[in-house]
Amino acid sequence: MEPRVLSLDLHPIFRSNRDIDQAMRTFLISAAAGGAQVAAIIPGKGSGKLQTRVLRFLDQGHVKKLYARREIDPSNPGRILVHFG
Repeated sequence: MEPRVLSLDLHPIFRSNRDIDQAMRTFLISAAAGGAQVAAIIPGKGSGKLQTRVLRFLDQGHVKKLYARREIDPSNPGRILVHFG
């Protein structure tokens, strides 16, 4: 049985930088505290600006402490997978 993947879709808030950061921070803390194995952040494909922003956010030192690794989903390039533990 595959683990349930929590997901955060950024499409509804993509125009607000503060909302994006807050949503990602809250989502990752909640996923890590809840014992999730994998969480998906969905910036979509678009121009790639939002995906770049998400990757930069995830690469910050204080955020990296929350997860083990991250990757662009090989089967869906509009989705970033965050692996815990």
